[in-house]
Amino acid sequence: MSMAASPRDNQIGVIGGGRMGGAIAQIFAGAGFDVVVVEPAAALRADMPARVADICRARGMDESAVARVTTVEKAGGELASPAMIVEAAPEKLELKREIFETLGNLCGPETILATNTSVIPVAAIGARAKHPERIVGTHFWNPPYAVRLVEVVQSARTSAATVEKTMALMARAGQTPVHVKRDVPGFIGNRLQHALKREAIALVQSGVCDAETVDFVIRNSFGARLGIMGTLEQSDLVGLNLTLDIHKVILSDLDCSKEPQKLLVDLVAAGKTGAGAGEGFRKWNEAERDELRGRLDKALLAAKKG
Repeated sequence: MSMAASPRDNQIGVIGGGRMGGAIAQIFAGAGFDVVVVEPAAALRADMPARVADICRARGMDESAVARVTTVEKAGGELASPAMIVEAAPEKLELKREIFETLGNLCGPETILATNTSVIPVAAIGARAKHPERIVGTHFWNPPYAVRLVEVVQSARTSAATVEKTMALMARAGQTPVHVKRDVPGFIGNRLQHALKREAIALVQSGVCDAETVDFVIRNSFGARLGIMGTLEQSDLVGLNLTLDIHKVILSDLDCSKEPQKLLVDLVAAGKTGAGAGEGFRKWNEAERDELRGRLDKALLAAKKG
């Protein structure tokens, strides 16, 4: 006879109540978990219920999840023994190390400590924390309620039991977990995404085309089929002999910069950091930015339903 789940198995902590942290909280609360979100900014704590409700409506769910999300200013006793705590703080190594060191002292050894880092190796983040065997990467994609994949990253010190429990918790929450067996920077998805970004920036920097043309070509050529078949599936479909012939011509000419490219560095230095600043690789106004975000969320949610 199977044993009933303990109360802690239904409790989740989230560190950080911004766009990602709030969405992660909704995902777990929507699946019936009780969630505590630690967020020092009063404004983000205040609008957490409205943001969770908005995501519920976007997903076609009732808003009962709102009542299962609690926000606090600082981590305390309520995070002593949840099943898992997901860190969704800014992508700064020292900040994340401090958070995991604090959580390692606060939580019992059975609580899984997960980081939502996009690229930083998990072992580096948990370097000073107690019980490194329970530290794991859980890289959600933005927006996580529409892009349901989660990369579960195993460092050299992460136990197999931690990986197994994390995969099960992600599945319970309605996500699709994949096991990343080596703790390499960027894991799987961001290594692939930023290899493409490096070449895209190089094309603009070298004068081959402008940024709008790069994006137009991506959307209207190979990008149009990426939701249907992956890159290696496509290679198998057309024949690896063709892939080999193409690589013999093109690989030596692709960008292989080992540092961020000058165009990107110069844009950031000039304050042209993207849509939020009004200009990045192209100029933006607030309406254009909001329209694109809304269109993206709608399309991803529609694809998930299909």
